[in-house]
Amino acid sequence: MDRKEITRAQHGDQQALAKLLKEHYSFVVKYLWKMSGDEQVAYDVTQETLAKVIQKIHQYKGQASFSTWVIQIATHTYLDMQRKQKRKLDFEQQERERLRREPPPIPSNHDWHDVQEALWKLEDQHRIPIVLKHYYGYEYEEIARMTKVKAGTLKSRVHYGLEKLRKELRRHEET
Repeated sequence: MDRKEITRAQHGDQQALAKLLKEHYSFVVKYLWKMSGDEQVAYDVTQETLAKVIQKIHQYKGQASFSTWVIQIATHTYLDMQRKQKRKLDFEQQERERLRREPPPIPSNHDWHDVQEALWKLEDQHRIPIVLKHYYGYEYEEIARMTKVKAGTLKSRVHYGLEKLRKELRRHEET
């Protein structure tokens, strides 16, 4: 790797930067494909990696080879993606478990589209606490902190909002 090319890229030479990225693209894809075992993940993480290389090119000090530096960025990007994916899967699992434990606040014979349409017809003061309480599982005290509304007021808004929601769904059912 030509040190002059790296220096030019660090000083804003777009052609030098493009050449560096092009020279390392297939190397990074192959590495990430081997790491993940998934072609699409390899391409996605490569794109993120190269974006980070562009953002951080000025931080490259030359203590290791440029390809080693790029692989280090790719590895961290891949591991970050894995952690995010695990958190997402853990959250989804918790949501499924919560929904199994708690009866739905809305009769289950309605499809999601009908419920969503009815929710959108509610005023924000009713819709927001219903969604936070019954779909995200927050406690009234947590919702109170988020919305800066007293917990007792929230309870009545949720109760009143659910009544309006049920009426709207019954009306929709009749049409």
